[in-house]
Amino acid sequence: MSSGNDTKFQHVVFYLNGMPGLKDVNVWISIPFGLVYLTSIRGNSIILFIIKSDPTLNEPMYFFLSMLAITDLGISISTMPTTLGLFMVNSREISHDACFAQMFFIHMFSVTESAVLLSMAFDRFVAICNPLRYESILIPSRIAKMGLISLGVALTLPYPINLKQHQYCHDNVLSNSYCIHVDVMKMACSDIRVNIIYGLFLALASDGLDFLLILLSYIMILKTVLSITSHEGCLKALNTSISHICIVLIFYMPGFVTSLIYRFVKISSPLVQIVMGYVRLLIPPLMNPIVYSINTKPIRVRIIKFFIK
Repeated sequence: MSSGNDTKFQHVVFYLNGMPGLKDVNVWISIPFGLVYLTSIRGNSIILFIIKSDPTLNEPMYFFLSMLAITDLGISISTMPTTLGLFMVNSREISHDACFAQMFFIHMFSVTESAVLLSMAFDRFVAICNPLRYESILIPSRIAKMGLISLGVALTLPYPINLKQHQYCHDNVLSNSYCIHVDVMKMACSDIRVNIIYGLFLALASDGLDFLLILLSYIMILKTVLSITSHEGCLKALNTSISHICIVLIFYMPGFVTSLIYRFVKISSPLVQIVMGYVRLLIPPLMNPIVYSINTKPIRVRIIKFFIK
């Protein structure tokens, strides 16, 4: 194909898509989406404000919780403009550069959140299995280094760089109201084997490896807890990890459930996969501050005081 024809068939925009078959009720769908975004942003902002303004919360556990809240804010802010724009005013067009930028931030914050959850698992492991060395191991400088390592910039930067090299000559109608790698690369009319291989590598190196290490941490934590002779001491040690276990399940389960559904259940409608995609991106930022507010007494007490003021 000549360069002139390449230019002719090269689309300059992608088209976002909402819920299949529910276009007539998009405005109504925007209401719960808007409430979820508002609650997520407000909840995580309050968590950050409380931790920053209270000197008694300058502990490793709360530093990691701050990282988690920042990551959740990033995910919410990355997806909110296109999602609410689509459902509220039917704004479907998004330029290639804007789509690639949104895709980068969504994947970067998702990879970062997975790494932060792993760091939090390490924090709980040290606190329960080696409490006497807790403060000497998790010093501020080491926590800062863990935070920098958690950033998924280097891992996700190849996504937009690789996709920018392709020609896009299909309909360019995406499956969701936001841009993600697996969705965008299907729109290319050139060889995408590199994208497929790197996407699989990143999934295994990020979510897969992080989840296995988190699981290993809790196996060792459980082994330590079961060795405690006091029943009350055993429950107290487990109680410190309940919040983290809940948010780990909230973050990883939608992806696992989606994989199981599409491997073992024959469903022709794409609605299930689209809904699970929204669950994966919207529910963790919504639930994380709620879970920690309920299960962590210092946070709960300060939130109550915050709203009373």
